[in-house]
Amino acid sequence: MEQDFRFSTEMEVSIGDINYGGHLGNDKFLVLFQEARLRYLDQFGFSEMSIGEDVSLIMSQAQVNFKAEAFWGDRLKILVRISHLEKIRFTFDYLIIKDEGAEVIVATGFTKMVGFNYKERKVKNVDRR
Repeated sequence: MEQDFRFSTEMEVSIGDINYGGHLGNDKFLVLFQEARLRYLDQFGFSEMSIGEDVSLIMSQAQVNFKAEAFWGDRLKILVRISHLEKIRFTFDYLIIKDEGAEVIVATGFTKMVGFNYKERKVKNVDRR
């Protein structure tokens, strides 16, 4: 599964990420996805607010599949790829792994992003380059 991804970044679980259950809170996974997505886009000189001329990104759907707990201080490897590229939208896939002597999948998920012009408040085509 990991070999299907060409980009990865690492993040550490901070104390602010921990919920009352003593593990990484479910809401924090979307924050991790966003940070990894920003780092992915940055390598190409893009950001969520600029992926082309007058085109930004807006999220239309998100899904997180929880597989294992993560705790304060855990180093997480987050893998990102783009799939399902269409005229106005595409999907970011995510794989979050931690190493406990062997790699453990913490979560998988996706976000569907749509090209959007925030000034015009309209959906825009996504440049396929």
